[in-house]
Amino acid sequence: MAVEAAIVAPYVVGLVLIAIAAGRLQTTSGTVEAAARSAARTASLARSFDGMEEPARTTVEQELKQQGVSCQDLNVAVTLGELKLPGGAVATVKVRVVCKVGLGDLLGWLSGVPVTKTLAGEFTSVVDRYRGA
Repeated sequence: MAVEAAIVAPYVVGLVLIAIAAGRLQTTSGTVEAAARSAARTASLARSFDGMEEPARTTVEQELKQQGVSCQDLNVAVTLGELKLPGGAVATVKVRVVCKVGLGDLLGWLSGVPVTKTLAGEFTSVVDRYRGA
């Protein structure tokens, strides 16, 4: 019985570690999505179209830092758009966040793991038409 347990135990531990990694990866993906949502809302409140990118990027960086996510490569793209409605067109702002995360950063105890995962989040928000000029 002890021999079987010694043979099976590493596999069981490996499966548990994979489950932990998958859960942590899913949580980090949700954080990237939330950062994109916050950044789009922040950008939609900017006083001008030219001033949207910097607040959006700052919001993404703060959100990721607050949740303990460190990106090896972070890309924040702010795009203006238009939503055509029966009452007239309204301006929109879309923020796309792409974060390249090392799996060692996700798991903490595997700091030497060279594998990375690219996570992306995107959100579109209607620009506040009463934001001022």
